[in-house]
Amino acid sequence: MPIQQSTKRTTGIILLTMLATLAVALIAFNFKGNEANVERRIDRIHALGDAGFMKELGVMLGPPFVGGNRAQALVNGDDIFPAMLADIRSAKSSITFETYIYWSGAIGQQFADALAERAKHGVKVHVLLDWVGSAKMEDELLDEMLRAGVQIRRFHPPHWTHLGRMNNRTHRKLLVVDGRVGFTGGVGIAPPWTGHGQDPDHWRDTHFRIEGPVVAQMQSVFLDNWIKVSGEVLHGPLYFPDIPARGDVWAQMFSSSPSGGSENMQLMYLLSIAAASRSIDLSAAYFVPDELTLNALVAALKRGVKLRIIVPGEHIDSDAVRHASRAKWGPLLAAGAVIAEYQPTMYHCKVMIVDRRMVSVGSTNFDNRSFSLNDEATLNIMDAGFAAQQTEVFEQDLAQARQITLAQWQQRPWYERLNEHAASLMGSQL
Repeated sequence: MPIQQSTKRTTGIILLTMLATLAVALIAFNFKGNEANVERRIDRIHALGDAGFMKELGVMLGPPFVGGNRAQALVNGDDIFPAMLADIRSAKSSITFETYIYWSGAIGQQFADALAERAKHGVKVHVLLDWVGSAKMEDELLDEMLRAGVQIRRFHPPHWTHLGRMNNRTHRKLLVVDGRVGFTGGVGIAPPWTGHGQDPDHWRDTHFRIEGPVVAQMQSVFLDNWIKVSGEVLHGPLYFPDIPARGDVWAQMFSSSPSGGSENMQLMYLLSIAAASRSIDLSAAYFVPDELTLNALVAALKRGVKLRIIVPGEHIDSDAVRHASRAKWGPLLAAGAVIAEYQPTMYHCKVMIVDRRMVSVGSTNFDNRSFSLNDEATLNIMDAGFAAQQTEVFEQDLAQARQITLAQWQQRPWYERLNEHAASLMGSQL
């Protein structure tokens, strides 16, 4: 081959390599969050029972804790969906509904029918669906609701001018009826969440129904994303009525998003872990803590806090997450944590109980995707009686989970370690 042709060919290869590298760099930049992350450990200043803890959590995360609420935990689809549908069907003024997963199927049809029926009777119905999470939703369901007058928006549909947005999903699960009743937790509108967690086709999950002044904060969280996708500000007594006290529970609803306050979720976890004095019980569908959070948990163990974690076992919808999670367990097990894998079905719960006093529940997973990439929402409830009820539920789940010892973790076969290492390389996206 002539030298001139060889030089041209080499130059072409170099140019293509440079262009490919630039393309990869641009994609990585687009998918990277644009806010700084919390990088240093949170010092223990307050115990969870201190008045200063609730005050600081409110100041740092946005809304304060408000009293006068009543909360109810709903366990699995057979409890969750009937309660949600009953409140939708009783709506008189407005319904706001934001969800990540909405698929076709019998339960999806029931929700579409109920929302459409209320819209036909003059109720203002607004539905916000994540574009990725609702990809399995058939057009017939959308058309039925649209014909009835339901306003439907999709969060971050793909567009070449916004590559980074494709990796920012609304993972929030919010339903607010008449501005007075709210639901949040882990469930999606899809067949796996139906039933009572009785087999691998029916998942274990928890959702919460709440009444009282904190529902206005839930409505505000919905409005945050509704404005982003529609430009429409929903306000007035249809959405924000006067809400009387319904109980004696203190609660706070806050949110996070890469477009603002992306550190809120991790900050809440870090502050709560630092404030723990006795116990942390964590139900985690996806448990892939970063180094900072892992160190905070180990520090809590070393000062005598009892840490128990339930994660999915072999029944899980993401093997990569399971492998990446297992790679993190060594320091926790060595420090005395109890880690157990739920056996009957996929464990999709997202609940944290601290010192049998504070319960945190919502859409947030214990991983980088929830901490940095997704739009999330979490409800914090401060009440010893309610926390005692949730501790009982946790212990029922723990009885159906297989505890992993440090010796078992250390003796896992080489191919599991290889899978864990490979999955850990994707940690920033899990």
